[in-house]
Amino acid sequence: MALCLATALVHIGLVFLHVAPSNTVSQRFNAQVDAWIYPLFEQNWRLFAPDPDSVNRRISARTAHTAPDGSVQVSDWTDLTAVDSSAIEHNAFPSHTSQNMLRRSWTSYVELHGGDDVPRSDRAVMMQRYLRNIAADRMAERDGKPFENIQLRVVTLPVAAPGSADRDRRAAAKDAETRLLPWWKVASDA
Repeated sequence: MALCLATALVHIGLVFLHVAPSNTVSQRFNAQVDAWIYPLFEQNWRLFAPDPDSVNRRISARTAHTAPDGSVQVSDWTDLTAVDSSAIEHNAFPSHTSQNMLRRSWTSYVELHGGDDVPRSDRAVMMQRYLRNIAADRMAERDGKPFENIQLRVVTLPVAAPGSADRDRRAAAKDAETRLLPWWKVASDA
């Protein structure tokens, strides 16, 4: 009973330091607070003040497998976003996870890596692994073929304003940005 009470009090204290305005105590214990909060107790206020995406992202993946003769076989690109969309399109009760897992992992990856794909913290490394594992799991489910490496490509298209003319939509499509991530090594059980 005492251990449960102590754990609850420590948890409440650490969460308080996480959500409270920056102060001397929260700055001094920032590493310990972050270690407790992330990734399980992370909070944000998007439920009350949503920030809708102003872009559409198409996340694609391809895999590479080294054949017994030493040649590398690279698969075609698979649009993971389209797979997610088709899985929820005709589902009356799609899960929140199905709709957001890939998109949120990409958003978190970009927030932590910036534009150069170099992780600068343990959390950035964790998010890179998380994104890689999601893509690898989906490619393994889809293909069933063995692979040792995976690469992601993200095409970002600005969303045209509602009621825009076709000309404005074509102009928005011309502003598409393509980001090609490096090849990532995947565990053999992927």
